[in-house]
Amino acid sequence: MPQIDLVIFDCDGVLVDSEYLAAEIGAQLLTEAGYEISPEELSERYAGLIFRDILQKVEQETKKPISARLIDQMSNLFRAQITTKLRAIDGIRKAIETIKLRYPYCICSNAMSEDIKQMLIAVNLYDLFENKIFSALEVGTQKPKPAPDIFLFAAQKLRVQPQNVIVIEDSIHGVHAAKAAGMRVVGFTGGSHSYLGHSNALTDAGAETVITKHAHLPEVLEAMAIWQDL
Repeated sequence: MPQIDLVIFDCDGVLVDSEYLAAEIGAQLLTEAGYEISPEELSERYAGLIFRDILQKVEQETKKPISARLIDQMSNLFRAQITTKLRAIDGIRKAIETIKLRYPYCICSNAMSEDIKQMLIAVNLYDLFENKIFSALEVGTQKPKPAPDIFLFAAQKLRVQPQNVIVIEDSIHGVHAAKAAGMRVVGFTGGSHSYLGHSNALTDAGAETVITKHAHLPEVLEAMAIWQDL
């Protein structure tokens, strides 16, 4: 019978409603650099990737170089708007306060740990995740998702088997990373960046089920504790 020894949360788009904010800034910078793209298209095509990897993909598609200075511009513009525009995903605090009574939990994100901390502070969630943050860019092999390395690092650090871990992810790349790590996945489509077909895309990527509200998460975890992973 399956068991749950750890619940891992992605941060952007799962805990904090940051993906669309990042997409707005990224789309503006790319459009100004000559690659016209909307925030919606950026979210749908590249959600879950760090901006450096998005630039690499754009360069591959256009066969034109894009200045690496956009990475610093992206970071600076995003950080400047954290305190004024960032919001927590609805229902996440209540869900975590319920989940923590049953399961260990942590964050595995492609963002830098200091950026994660500042976002969580801005939305009044940091007290729930202090000392529970793993950044793919700072630990282990330093390979971001869709590589599975950050998930495997967290499982090893917390001494749990990957098959007994549930990951909450909003992006195809994140789902692929978790599945490659041998973990089960709950897809989440409750962020403002969600798009038509988002749920199906996460299911096709390997999510076992998909939720739109964090209010449903505790009961879904209870069910997954007894579901056979088909």
